[in-house]
Amino acid sequence: MNLNIQNKNALVCGSTQGIGKATAILLAKEGVNITLVARNEEKLKAVLSELPNNNQNHNYLVADFSKPEELQKALDTSDLKFHILVNNTGGPKGGELLSATSTELINAFQMHIVCNQILVQAVVPFMKSEKFGRIINVISTSVKEPIPGLGVSNTIRNAVGNWAKTLATELGQFKITVNNVLPGFTDTARLDQIITMKANQANTTDENIVNQLKSYVPASRFAKPEETAAAITFLASEQAGYINGINLPVDGGRTKSL
Repeated sequence: MNLNIQNKNALVCGSTQGIGKATAILLAKEGVNITLVARNEEKLKAVLSELPNNNQNHNYLVADFSKPEELQKALDTSDLKFHILVNNTGGPKGGELLSATSTELINAFQMHIVCNQILVQAVVPFMKSEKFGRIINVISTSVKEPIPGLGVSNTIRNAVGNWAKTLATELGQFKITVNNVLPGFTDTARLDQIITMKANQANTTDENIVNQLKSYVPASRFAKPEETAAAITFLASEQAGYINGINLPVDGGRTKSL
């Protein structure tokens, strides 16, 4: 299938590792010009050197999403001519919601809602002028089913889901789609952290937790970041122009809700 996104420009957040990096690489393979966004410049440079490049224009922006004003300053250095925006930010630390501090909730809101809002407001004017826009938010299956032990994440991820659904309604008339990808258990550093947290809480080994988590998945394995990236890349394509306002789980069938 020809995705028809050659020479489009994409802003890919959290793109120095995991799903963000895999997405940047796959979009670049489709002929997209990539702008990486993350807080570690050395890692950004390393990923930049890995991107497929067939006379494409790849670059990066340095921004720490825990500081929305820093993100805004980084965007001010760009021409903001992006057809595709992939919002992808690391999740809040684990723990029971009842024990979360107000500061933890505020910080998570800033990283996931405020920064997403800054990004969308920056890129939508160009998308409107091009009559083509794809905004894809990498969230979590907790949008459908809260995940035990991830109280703050469950709360904020659902806020992002409703934020995105509202934007999908507002922007659809401009041929801009807004969709959410909900990764399940994916082989990333984030999952490693969750596994260790659960092992410590249960006084057991990481291996036991890995086997337990895999037993919840009909596919009996964790996803590769590239598999989630493939879903994101399709939603970024011209072919996905009539898909708008959805939550797409990429979880091997683990989520029991429809």
